[in-house]
Amino acid sequence: MIGQVGATPNDDGEYGVGSTPEALRDWLRQHRIEEVDCAVPDIAGVARGKTMPAEKFVKLEAIHLPISIFHQTITGDYVGFEEDDQLLYAESDLMMVPDLATIRPAPWASSPTAQVIHDAQGQKGEPIEIAPRNVLKHIVGLYAKEGWLPVVAPELEFYLTKTNPDPDYPLEPPMGRSGRPGAGRQAYSLGAVDEYDKIVDDIYEFAERQYLKIDTIIQEGGAAQLEINLLHGNAVDLADQIFLFKRTIREAAFTHNCYATFMAKPLANQPGSAMHIHQSVVDIKTGKNIFTMGNGEPSKLFFSFLAGQQAYLSAAMCLLAPYVNSYRRLVPNGAAPINVEWGYDNRSAGLRVPISPDSARRVETRLAGADANPYLALAASLACGYLGMKNNLAHRPAVVGNAYRNAHQLPRGLLEALTEFEESTPLHDVLGKRFCHVYLALKRSEFEEFMRVISPWEREHLLLSV
Repeated sequence: MIGQVGATPNDDGEYGVGSTPEALRDWLRQHRIEEVDCAVPDIAGVARGKTMPAEKFVKLEAIHLPISIFHQTITGDYVGFEEDDQLLYAESDLMMVPDLATIRPAPWASSPTAQVIHDAQGQKGEPIEIAPRNVLKHIVGLYAKEGWLPVVAPELEFYLTKTNPDPDYPLEPPMGRSGRPGAGRQAYSLGAVDEYDKIVDDIYEFAERQYLKIDTIIQEGGAAQLEINLLHGNAVDLADQIFLFKRTIREAAFTHNCYATFMAKPLANQPGSAMHIHQSVVDIKTGKNIFTMGNGEPSKLFFSFLAGQQAYLSAAMCLLAPYVNSYRRLVPNGAAPINVEWGYDNRSAGLRVPISPDSARRVETRLAGADANPYLALAASLACGYLGMKNNLAHRPAVVGNAYRNAHQLPRGLLEALTEFEESTPLHDVLGKRFCHVYLALKRSEFEEFMRVISPWEREHLLLSV
């Protein structure tokens, strides 16, 4: 089903919509759009699709892509066809269906361009179950069957670095306006943010022109490491926003001859970059937070949601930490969690319950890296909470003090994470067996390819010593 057409913010500041082809034509005309980027988020969260003239897009004719875009690793290899029937050998087409509620300008483009997120459907209109946006929609649908609506607010960290055309050389912080490179251990410093004020200004401008709302931008603990916080809302909408913001932030950095990277651990001896996920659940009929009882106390569902995260997040880590680099972030005393303990306003725990009014009671999952596909990270985290509520699981007591003193409960690397994920039948049941099968094949292929690379550490310490 085609969504609605974005227009301009209404009197309440919300992103306005229309629902007719005429509204689409008016919007394209209003923004003088010449081209349209038609995008589908792939398994890695990379935008795949086609660019076409606006006069062609406005006809809303079917757009076809080979289903192989969801069988492609981060390095471009294709995995999984040999295990399927002859239809996949033929690389059958899927249909890209525009969600017109996501239409926005692409303000960095050299000519007036719009971008539209699409859903992936089969030729009979059925959702392609391995498409990440469909995976998240499926999880939201499971909540809806219970009368629940998940509400999320992601926080996304990233680094600015000098351009690096040779991957054999380490990344370095870019020069700030002071003429010095960014320095670490400057968390929440306003002066540190001002070092890159021109890039930050462009991020704000690009966001405003796309009707994307930013809550705050802050300096994080790493050298030239920033964090962008988004306002809470619908899970699919917030995943769309992260998908768009990653492109926006990269383009703003390119404008100033530097990179913005969402690698989980891009610089040695610096903190990693996370995507913290704040989550609550409201009753669809009443709009009230089901994590809080009428007397203001935490509800059983709140504790069961926590328990589900404790029970299943370790098995879901390959979705929250999807690359070999991801696990360099998850080390003791590395400003990232090593377990799924929970605590009240405790940032050393994997699960934090922030200080908030009773009506805004929520769980902050601190495990996901900035490198995670936002659709899959949100789907995985919400799936764990859903399993906890559906099965009335019991939580462990809150941790008090430094949670790094507790046992390391998470996989130490990608291969271990994939093994845990493969053995978790409950996660396969809610995320979809077909998706889980393809995802495992892709990630194992990426791991095997990584193992062919010889690192500088090996050359430095083994070359003349062993």
